Formats: sequence, structure tokens, C-alpha cells
Amino acid sequence: MEEEKVILVNESDEPIGTMPKMEAHEKALLHRAFSVFIMNDKGETMIQQRAAHKYHSPLIWANTCCSHQRVGESNTEAGKRRLMEEMGFQVPLKELFSFIYKAPFDNGLTEHEYDHVMIGKYNGEPNINPEEVADWKWMKPEDIKADIAANPDKYSAWFKIIFDKFYNHITKEMSVL
Repeated sequence: MEEEKVILVNESDEPIGTMPKMEAHEKALLHRAFSVFIMNDKGETMIQQRAAHKYHSPLIWANTCCSHQRVGESNTEAGKRRLMEEMGFQVPLKELFSFIYKAPFDNGLTEHEYDHVMIGKYNGEPNINPEEVADWKWMKPEDIKADIAANPDKYSAWFKIIFDKFYNHITKEMSVL
């Protein structure tokens, strides 16, 4: 099977080519990505613990799902696809904002992403894919924020950045879903 490719972009999110995912992470090149946050009627956020065999951030807690868009795929199409692949359900998604971040990992890889953040609403339980997800839970955003402050090593780099930078935006959007 051919390695998945990511879409390389400039700082305006304009595509400039594609590259195998691992190579882009080895070279720390800016590429398009997305992060999905699923909320329920109680105002809780579904978070997942990444599977133990992930090539970076194994067994670390992160947002509901995240990945990379494919060529020709919209941000919300990509988010819905990956939500089904990782968590076993689909819901309509709304794109909230995007930002660029760069996070080096101990294994020599670097996430340098133009991340599109999306939100959706769901009240059920996921049917997690154990190849992708070790565990999941619902948490109130204020409890996530407090736990990140107390236990930062339990959470992914991108998740901490989103919560640090966009906490108020995320909590405001939850009330209008």
C-alpha cells in the first residue's frame, strides 16, 4: 500500500505540492491538517487517547479526531471521513478557525501544520477503531483546561495549543451548536 500523502501549503494555506506523510514530518514542512472536536448536549467534549502503536504521541490524550486532508477533499469532508475511521460515527461539522503550529517530538519528527479546527455535536457513544484509539471519554472544557495545567504530558502538543489559544472561542461555539 502506498504511503498516505499530505498536502504541502504555504502560510496562506495555498497548496504547493504533496509529499509522503512521514517525509513531511521528518523535514518539518508545513502541510494541511484538521482537528475535530465533538461536543454533547451537556457541554462536554469527547476526547480520545491515541493508540499505543502511533508513530508519535502514543497513549496521549487529544481532541476527538485529527488527520490530514486528501487532494480534492474539503476540510469538512476530511473531518467526517476521519471521524468515521477513528470513532465510528459521522455528524455535520462546522469549521471554526485555522492556525499554524510547529511541534517537534522526541523521535525526531515534527508536526508543522496549517490546522483547520472543526466542531460537531453528538450525544452517543463512539464505536472506536482500536488501531487508532486506545480509549475515549467526555470531559467539560474547564476540566480539560485544569487537567492540562496539572498534567501537561498526558496531552498532545496540538491539543494543548488549541486549548491554550482558543479555549474561549471553543466554549462560545459550543453554546450555539
